[in-house]
Amino acid sequence: MAIGMKRLAKETAVYGLSSIIGRFLNWMLVPMYVRVLSSPEDYGVVTNLYGWTALLLVMLLYGMETGFFRFINKPEEKNPIRVYATALRSVGWTSALFFGMLLINLPRVASALGYDSHPEYITMMAGITAMDAFCSISFAYLRYKRKAYRFAGIRLFSIALNIVLNIFFLVGCPWLMTYAPSSIDWFYKPGYGVGYIFFTNVITTLVTFLMLFPDIWVGLKEKADFQLLGRMLNYSFPILLLGIAGIFNQTADKILFPFLFEDKAYAIEQLGIYGACFKISVVMVMFIQAFRYAYEPFIFAKNKSEDDKLAYAEAMRYFILFALVIFLGVMYYLDLLKFFVAESYYPGLRVVPIVMLGSFFFGVYFNLSLWYKLLDETKWGAYFSFMGCAVTVAIIVVFTPKYGYMACAWASFICNLLMMVVSYFVGQKKYFIDYNLKSAGIFFTLAMLFYAVGTLVKIPNLWLRLTYRTILLGVYVALILWKEVPLTQLFPQLKNK
Repeated sequence: MAIGMKRLAKETAVYGLSSIIGRFLNWMLVPMYVRVLSSPEDYGVVTNLYGWTALLLVMLLYGMETGFFRFINKPEEKNPIRVYATALRSVGWTSALFFGMLLINLPRVASALGYDSHPEYITMMAGITAMDAFCSISFAYLRYKRKAYRFAGIRLFSIALNIVLNIFFLVGCPWLMTYAPSSIDWFYKPGYGVGYIFFTNVITTLVTFLMLFPDIWVGLKEKADFQLLGRMLNYSFPILLLGIAGIFNQTADKILFPFLFEDKAYAIEQLGIYGACFKISVVMVMFIQAFRYAYEPFIFAKNKSEDDKLAYAEAMRYFILFALVIFLGVMYYLDLLKFFVAESYYPGLRVVPIVMLGSFFFGVYFNLSLWYKLLDETKWGAYFSFMGCAVTVAIIVVFTPKYGYMACAWASFICNLLMMVVSYFVGQKKYFIDYNLKSAGIFFTLAMLFYAVGTLVKIPNLWLRLTYRTILLGVYVALILWKEVPLTQLFPQLKNK
């Protein structure tokens, strides 16, 4: 058992670090995008189409990744490759059908999405999404085979290649066009900026496919089982609905925004400002992601005893404390972090505290969600997601035309707060855990007071302002250590005295 848990922890670290490092490296491309693209409108195109991609990827997978793990691990399954082949071929067929139908209807789709002048953007993003969905099943197969290092290696190589190609097309080629145009004018098209972001994604997706091909071939050599496919689809359909609701909560603002204004150019420009400043809050999202990779194996390894409930409550307490420190850290040093984006994007910085608190509420909601996972009542996750989705869409549609992207930020805030509160009250009836609400309430209130004191006091000099805020952050951390962390945890030698 100990060996199994040790292996699980090691693999969790590999998968988790590869995902977090990958997200961080992609995050670091944003400062380049907002400076080399000609206007916020160009980055708005990137924000909008990647929002569509995230939603379509969930739809093209239709829960089959989870269904694959469910059926391949059934004790009665004598031929695991048959399950893999069935899932792989199913997603492959539907992805190919999606891409083919889009090509047939490309002019109408491009016109509906507002990309009449660049339908190739739609073609590239559809191809990337279809291929990503197909490859996702092979990545799942690698996880089943416990090939964590191969999984992480392919992921990180693809991301590194994407970064190199982005730098080449968006920075290197413009420089070469100035000093040595004959070396690249046979393939490089000046002014095509946004298109090269998608083109590099096409290349990295194809490279990922080629690196995965030995694993894909394992599945293609086996025939699909249509009876098994029916059972897998029946199992996966509810997961599809949950996935669509969940991802739409995160991408509704990026997808719906351009449709809510008559002036499409203005809408895309504002979306670019919002999307770039939204990225600053990803610091909180990366923390939640790291916590999630460690926490999910932790809760499923427990046995629902009272001691385990105490452990869940402690995990929640420390999550809240760390997350609030991250919130204050980002807000206190926003004067430095704002250089992450170009000056033309600065008006959008006011969304950062709202979006970060929304992400904080989502992190707490994720912690609370353990009750329906442990009780195998995942239908509640679907209920909460659909409720949040309805609230998000309503706020965006009603208020965005008047208040712009600020309405999108508040939609995220209110949606996640509502899901957190409802999940807490339902969960306490279904699976009571004695969370330390007093501690959470005190330190959340203190964090808001420290935020106000740190940001409302006007200090013109940047370095004096940062010094003042650093002292405040140190005081807040000291209060946490004083009230919440026993001295024996900080100084183990005191136990012997």
